[in-house]
Amino acid sequence: MNGKYGFLTAALAALFFSAAVPSTAGAATPDKSKGPAKAPGRPVPAKPVAAGSPTEQIRDTVSTIVAILKNPALKTEAKKNERRDQLRRAIYARFDFTEMARRSLGTEWRSLNPKQQEEFTKLFTDLLERAYLDQIESYNNEKFAYIKETVDQEYAEVQGRILTGKGEEYSLDYRLRQAGREWKVYDVVVENISLVNNYRSQFSRVIANQSYDELVRKMKDKQFASASVEKKP
Repeated sequence: MNGKYGFLTAALAALFFSAAVPSTAGAATPDKSKGPAKAPGRPVPAKPVAAGSPTEQIRDTVSTIVAILKNPALKTEAKKNERRDQLRRAIYARFDFTEMARRSLGTEWRSLNPKQQEEFTKLFTDLLERAYLDQIESYNNEKFAYIKETVDQEYAEVQGRILTGKGEEYSLDYRLRQAGREWKVYDVVVENISLVNNYRSQFSRVIANQSYDELVRKMKDKQFASASVEKKP
């Protein structure tokens, strides 16, 4: 895929629709240098995941999101607000937006007081919602396969692959941290490109060249869109 690639668009679609394809484990990774991947063969069954594991909790969120989007009573334009409210509740239950905001802001976060941190978290959450909620509702036959789960104390990573409707295949990983009995997503990585690192680069440039106050102004004025990277041919 050439040009600008809004990678969280695919990431969120993958998370919310990963029930569309069985998990795989030990399958060969396609050579993307040879072009779009061919349709995968019969997937190799993955090892069972433990109850309450990061992968299982992501699957639970998937089931909730899919049920909302498939609900005939919520499909009409008149039900758009109600549908989106339900989507937000499901998304917010799985994503740790405060941790995402903290990591995206970097060292500047420590210089903020609690009220400023709360304000920045809200602006960052609004930024993600504005950039990607429409994409979640316009799912276009993307499929996601869970490949591997790694847990290291309170941190975990769920690795997978996303297959688009055009037959293109990309690696996609979710990074999570434990909060009580829940596993919360704090970063999404597509083709080794981190959402958090991408936004941190953008925010750091504004702070370095202008100021933190200017960054907040730009966010309030909606001057940031989806995180995107330049994909090489």
